Amino acid sequence: MAEIIDGRTIAKELRTAVSQQTERLAQVGVKAGLAVILVGDDPASQIYVRNKERAAKKVGVVAETLHYPTTVTQAELLTKIDYLNQNPTVDAILVQSPLPAHINEETIQAAISPAKDVDGFHPENIGRLFAGRNEFYPVANTPRGVMTMLAHEGVSLDGKNAVVIGRSILVGRPMFALLAKAGATVSLLHRGTPSALKRQLVQAADIVVVAAGHPNLLKGEDIKPGAVVIDVGINRMDDGSLVGDVDFQAVSQLASKITPVPGGVGPMTIATLLETTVELAARHHGIELEQGWQNI
Repeated sequence: MAEIIDGRTIAKELRTAVSQQTERLAQVGVKAGLAVILVGDDPASQIYVRNKERAAKKVGVVAETLHYPTTVTQAELLTKIDYLNQNPTVDAILVQSPLPAHINEETIQAAISPAKDVDGFHPENIGRLFAGRNEFYPVANTPRGVMTMLAHEGVSLDGKNAVVIGRSILVGRPMFALLAKAGATVSLLHRGTPSALKRQLVQAADIVVVAAGHPNLLKGEDIKPGAVVIDVGINRMDDGSLVGDVDFQAVSQLASKITPVPGGVGPMTIATLLETTVELAARHHGIELEQGWQNI
């Protein structure tokens, strides 16, 4: 039976570390500022943004949500982003997905200053990630949170065989780059990967990260006994329950470690967002944070 990786507990530890650093910033008169742009009335987005606000307040980050109707124009959003880029009280900018169809998400992401790109989606920051640069730059929060979980649980990555299922820019692709940077040999699988090849690669993997948005996609027979399985998926079923992309009951019988849904990767995303916000604030104001404070 697999050991459960408790994302709630790890996220709590990370938030405590963030709080300690916001106190350090406060001692020199700096409050980390996060601006969140929310467009429309998508219920899931509203809940997620509200959770961000609450979590930010608890750790001493000043979070402001700028809520626009779905009729907002792309030009209006770009004007606001330009203002936030220049605003010295704003250290981090996030545009909540999804955006209405008439707004080009890539254009919006590229408009955010790389130095305030808390989501790590600006082309410059993505380029630094895939180049494996050994310097600070913001990285997509969910994949970074997964890396924190793996480190917290003592999972060695160097020389390991890893598989990422799902190639979105939100999770799959940055996850691939982070695992490769850590020394793993990584395969990135997606809906175009032939079934036989997919099965072969997953069954040989020491670490499997599933971020496909497909309930119960990964079955027990798919994995190698002893593999570490990270389930990033969150799928709401017809009965209102939440399940991941992994058949938890079956896979947990064979894996050595596994994340649950809910309570696994989800809590780490917001905690990591706050971690990155504090890092950006420190760099913005030229303040040194404690060495290695993120190593929880």
